[in-house]
Amino acid sequence: MKVTVENKKGLNKDLKVFIDKKTISSYMDEKYEEVKNTVTIKGFRPGKVPKEILKKQFGQAIFGEVLDKVLKDTSNKALQENKIKPAGQPKIDLKTYGEDKDLEYVISLTELPKIDIKSLQNIKFDEFRVKIDEKETEKRIKEIAKSQKNFVETDPAKVANEGDLVVFDYKATVDGKEFNGNEGKNTQLEIGKDLFIKGFDKQLLKVKKNDEAKVEVKLPDNFPEKELVGKKAIFVCKITSVKKSKEVKIDDDFAKNLGAKDLKDLKDLITKQINEEYKNSLDALSNSQVLEEINKINLNEIPENLKEQEIKILSQGMNEEDLKKNKKDLEKKAIKRIKTGLILNEFGEQNKINVNEQEIQLEIQKQFRMMPGQEKMLHEYYQKNPAALSNIRGQLYEEKILKEIKLKAKSNLKEITKEQAEKLLKQENEKHIKDHHNHDHTNDLKSSSPKKISNPKNTKSTAKKTSK
Repeated sequence: MKVTVENKKGLNKDLKVFIDKKTISSYMDEKYEEVKNTVTIKGFRPGKVPKEILKKQFGQAIFGEVLDKVLKDTSNKALQENKIKPAGQPKIDLKTYGEDKDLEYVISLTELPKIDIKSLQNIKFDEFRVKIDEKETEKRIKEIAKSQKNFVETDPAKVANEGDLVVFDYKATVDGKEFNGNEGKNTQLEIGKDLFIKGFDKQLLKVKKNDEAKVEVKLPDNFPEKELVGKKAIFVCKITSVKKSKEVKIDDDFAKNLGAKDLKDLKDLITKQINEEYKNSLDALSNSQVLEEINKINLNEIPENLKEQEIKILSQGMNEEDLKKNKKDLEKKAIKRIKTGLILNEFGEQNKINVNEQEIQLEIQKQFRMMPGQEKMLHEYYQKNPAALSNIRGQLYEEKILKEIKLKAKSNLKEITKEQAEKLLKQENEKHIKDHHNHDHTNDLKSSSPKKISNPKNTKSTAKKTSK
């Protein structure tokens, strides 16, 4: 194989590839041997069909497959040997070809620019640590205690008010008739929560122990006995207890009930939890600073085809008038995104950063925990949408790259209060909202996903597609 590289203009290149007919013949002979052992032709034993017969019957189809394979193998090799990374799909133009001829073809492509990532280690960014005040921890513990209501028996003469717990047995009828599941024992309702049947618990206001209360409600749409949905039911309730909420005492026993060793341990755990709540958001803020610094790095050229693709993504949903009006702004944002993606990707490749299947599954499991009860739906979604899995891989890849850049860059540790953290995050949120209103519909980092701009695997499929 002989390859000649010609610069056409800037990042645009032509690779002239020449493969002699002897090499083509060896590919053809190999394919004929393969076909000979699989076809059945009348008058010949399996594996004994002469090459001339195969050539006569299948020659054209076999040459098509061989040409496809040769183009795939040699175009990849030509790119790798000349250390060329294409931006997008190369085009293959066949000049001369045939079973008994030399093969000549031209690969036309736009090359990714050369990127120097040494300057990334000079990037400066703020790293935040939130100093949690003891009062904040105590406030959170009090909120937990308040949510864990402790109901205790009260004076039988006292009536049920909003927030009290009423315990009762009931028997229900519709049009004077009993129905399946019409009885309940030891049912507990907190007045005001309205968690049983809509409007039920309000009718138990002012009842007391040993009272008999008659409650009338309309049976809801999700009632198990479908023929009774929407009908009026009468519940005769025998009140067995009215309990009042008692303030939970915050002590070692309370802490142990929450899984801590003692109250001191609980305070440490809550402080850590509050810190974690801010950590992800503040890390994202640090990432934004790193991305802004990356954007300051100069690239001499941006591939025109990538710029056009990015503008197309940014302008989705725009009409012709808006497109003309925002052309310069869209071009500026497209260049910023592509540049960021190229630099991130180059760093990822040079530092051999990868995402494995286990990391993807762990991320999916995290999503399952965030959406309890919807695990099956999520699992089916990812099974039916390979692109969604690809997005997860891309996001994890970006996160790992940024994490590694931050390890090599220069961080400035800032210890801030909870109030300062909230102010910073509010400002960042307002900035993103402003960007969104300026037609920036996609997060900068996600849009400039490294995998989307430069993936060596794209070259392999490209040669095959083009040859076909």
